[in-house]
Amino acid sequence: MQFRHISVPELKALAQEQTINIVDTRDPQSYNLAHIPDAFNLNQGNLEQHLVECDMDLPIVVCCYHGISSQGVAQFLVERGFDQVYSLDGGFEGYQQHQQD
Repeated sequence: MQFRHISVPELKALAQEQTINIVDTRDPQSYNLAHIPDAFNLNQGNLEQHLVECDMDLPIVVCCYHGISSQGVAQFLVERGFDQVYSLDGGFEGYQQHQQD
């Protein structure tokens, strides 16, 4: 199994349809400045705890700066047993651009 890519419009549609988990892998300073609503700032310090607490039956969307490093994290989550894993195309930058359109 492998993660899937998701666009910003697809993310918004999915979030309206059902409960999802969004994890933001950017550094805490960037996350604190701005992030997708309800996103969780995932880092090495809280990774294992979040994996235990996270509902594996819900879709999980991984967001980074530009949609590159999130792909590795998304694949890691697939390997840890998550079924519905997405990497946000364009990352947070793409999300912000879409908000301005």
